[in-house]
Amino acid sequence: MTQRRAPNSDSFLSSLTVEQSSRLLAMSSEIEFTRDEIILRTAENSRWFYLLLTGSVAVEVVRASFSVCVQALGPGDAFGWSALLWGSDTLFQVRAREACRVACIDGRRLTALCRAEPEFGVTLLLRILAIVAARVHGTEARLAEFCGIAPDEHNGFAPLAELRPGAD
Repeated sequence: MTQRRAPNSDSFLSSLTVEQSSRLLAMSSEIEFTRDEIILRTAENSRWFYLLLTGSVAVEVVRASFSVCVQALGPGDAFGWSALLWGSDTLFQVRAREACRVACIDGRRLTALCRAEPEFGVTLLLRILAIVAARVHGTEARLAEFCGIAPDEHNGFAPLAELRPGAD
C-alpha cells in the first residue's frame, strides 16, 4: 500500500474542507484491483472504506441464483460505508469493472476520527448517508425495471445506462 494522492475536484471529498480532506487522506493507502476482481463481498465483515481514484466499479446485489448491478461508480465516488458501522457486514458486492485504483481507509480509525472531531464526523456521515440513499435509489430503479417500469426522470429513477455493467 502506498500513500494516496490528491482527489479530483468533483468527488466524495468535495463536500469536506481542505483540512478535513487532508486529515482523511492522511489515513488512506492506495490499492489496485484488476478487471472483475471482487473488492467487497456480500455478508463479509466490513473493515475498509474506499474512495475510487481511477477506473470504475459495479455495486451488485449477489445471491446464489442471481447477480444484479445496481450502480456503476467512477473516480471520486466512495463505497464501503458499512465499515463505519461497528461489526456490520457488507450489504452489496463491489467488483472492479476495469483496472482501478482505490484509496483504502480503516473503518475503525475513521469512526474514531468522527467521534474525536464531531464537526468532521457530522459532515462525513451526512455525505455517507447520501451514498446509502443512492444505493437504495439504484436498487429501486432495478426493481422498477424488472417490474416493467421504464426508469426516467419523471419517476425519479436513473437512466438504464447508468445501471448496466460496462456502461460509461
